[in-house]
Amino acid sequence: MSLLIVGSLALDIIETPFATRELALGGSATFISLAASYFAPEKVGVVGVVGDDFPERAWDLFRQRGIDTSGIEIVPEGKTFSWHGRYHYDMNTRDTIETNLNVFADFKPHVPGHFTSPDFLVLGNIQPDLQRQVIEQLDRRPRLVLLDTMNFWITGHRESLERTLRLSNALVINDSEARLLIEHPSLIVAGRKLQAMLAEGSPRIVVIKKGEHGALLFYDEFIFSAPAFPLEDIFDPTGAGDTFMGGFIGYLARRGAVTYEDAKRAVIYGTVLASYCCSKFSTEGIENLSMEEIVERFRALRILSTFDLEEEMLRSR
Repeated sequence: MSLLIVGSLALDIIETPFATRELALGGSATFISLAASYFAPEKVGVVGVVGDDFPERAWDLFRQRGIDTSGIEIVPEGKTFSWHGRYHYDMNTRDTIETNLNVFADFKPHVPGHFTSPDFLVLGNIQPDLQRQVIEQLDRRPRLVLLDTMNFWITGHRESLERTLRLSNALVINDSEARLLIEHPSLIVAGRKLQAMLAEGSPRIVVIKKGEHGALLFYDEFIFSAPAFPLEDIFDPTGAGDTFMGGFIGYLARRGAVTYEDAKRAVIYGTVLASYCCSKFSTEGIENLSMEEIVERFRALRILSTFDLEEEMLRSR
């Protein structure tokens, strides 16, 4: 199974109440591809753009994880996209200090010839017109087209976003974005209406992320509620949502199937990878995991969310 990921690659400045890190490896495509690589689909490829300041340690990391970077354009004398953010003490609230698009401002995605027929496609958080340009370059429709978006595209490029949604059959979005797009306070209503905005046919998948409160999966007529993994220490939540997407799509690509049961397990694997992401700065928490560590935390999460109903209650009227 092949998996193509399109999105940003970045060198960020991250400030938390506990430390500051400069030139931190970031970007949606970075986190998604690293997380997905643990499930070792046949091919994982990335399409994006960087400047020639993109560090060799990042290229080495991609090579070590078996990620195909032939779709990443390097702009000579250009500077890589950069985001500077500052987190508050609760680690949920953050302020954007500065965003420098740099080479990303003129990004035009080009899909390499050997990746024009991917089995699974992830369209990271980029302009909806660019997301459609990727789809238009493909020779056939992937089994799953997974889309991400953000408030800026919802409020400023809604018509374009809706056109792109109609070409996708899966969406990962956070709770505030879901309410903004649907204009309804209920996440259940929002999830159902978001499903209706996707391409016709089955499956229609929507995952609404709720941060430390877990995630909701909408799969056709089914709903699944997944808990978050409880962490004592959170060092850097940057990229956790993208890491979730990577674990989610990586597991599905490994399975080569998109049943409801597969999707439920994929949500849990996404949750597990996201929890590791938050445990260190930048990508450090997902750079050197073992499958034993991932499966161990998967099992721990299963135990945390399993319960039985008393026999006495089952017999009651």
